[in-house]
Amino acid sequence: MIQNKKNILGILLLMVLMAVTGSILLKGQTMSVLWANLRHLNPWLLLPGLGMMFGYVGCEALCTWQILRRLGHQVPWSRCLGYSFVGFYVSSITPSATGGQPAQIYYMNKDEIPVAHGALNMMLIASCYQVAALIWGVGAWLFLPSVRGALGSGLGLLLAYGAGMMLLLTFGMMMFMFLPGPSRKICGGVLRFLTGVRILRDPKTAESRLEKMLTEYRSGAECVKRNPGLTVRVLLLCLLQQGLLFSVPWTVYLAFGLEGTSWVQVAGLQALLTLAVCNLPLPGAVGPAEGGFVKAFTIVFGAELVTPAMLVSRGISFYTFLFVSFGVTIAVHLRTRRQGRTRALREITLGRRGQPRVRAVEKYLNTR
Repeated sequence: MIQNKKNILGILLLMVLMAVTGSILLKGQTMSVLWANLRHLNPWLLLPGLGMMFGYVGCEALCTWQILRRLGHQVPWSRCLGYSFVGFYVSSITPSATGGQPAQIYYMNKDEIPVAHGALNMMLIASCYQVAALIWGVGAWLFLPSVRGALGSGLGLLLAYGAGMMLLLTFGMMMFMFLPGPSRKICGGVLRFLTGVRILRDPKTAESRLEKMLTEYRSGAECVKRNPGLTVRVLLLCLLQQGLLFSVPWTVYLAFGLEGTSWVQVAGLQALLTLAVCNLPLPGAVGPAEGGFVKAFTIVFGAELVTPAMLVSRGISFYTFLFVSFGVTIAVHLRTRRQGRTRALREITLGRRGQPRVRAVEKYLNTR
């Protein structure tokens, strides 16, 4: 598996965060009272929440399918769905979701999709996803004052941090794509500074990586210019994708038989909460996501039900799909290994032009 040691450390950190979060949030909660509150749930009304999460992953798969087809790769949607589940799993166990995109590019490359095309696909999706997150967050902030007031000062500061980071990342990506000259000068200055203070010890490698990254972003800019309709469709799918995610607490609200709060208010509150915690350097934002839910959604569920509601909502939108995506990731990995062995055997049998048979045999042995 990719970067096994980092993944194991990520899983261990995730488990520690889960244990600490559970001990803090469930302090003072007796299991009998918690279970009594959970028994009021209508489980059938939670099924739409699970469906929304499948739709969440499916939307990203649809984005990937459209982009790869435009790049000339006739990849089935089911294969793209596997990539998306891999991304969900690896993102969930790495800080700030940094591992998801490289993992997807890795498996795309195993399916003979060039790394440049895989990176371009993920860059376009990431750009549209960030813009969509800002649209949801800014819309909720501007048009839902009651929701804004529910955050309090602590979450308000966290929201300012999250929104600022999202704006910075989005601006940086747009600058790399459409203003490569100034981007090169700024990054070159940063590299020289880091080299001067001896933080960066291999400036040539860093410069080479910078040039490679700028080349990928230029390719992304050209793709956007040539295919404006594709970019709009990906952005709309990202808006729908996040709307499905933000609607999960609404299904929990209905399952508890509660009334009086609209879907717009619940989804807007979740949009602001997600924007506040999504850029924290923690796997799956575990800890702040749960604590923020209890703080923000008390006005929706009430003090007695907010903790059970948090457990169910996060259980659907994160923990259940963490296990589902883990299973799919294992399946994708096994399929890739089996496919690699088949391809290597074919090379041994038929031989590739210009490739010695010994190399083909070595390649087959390495896939076992």
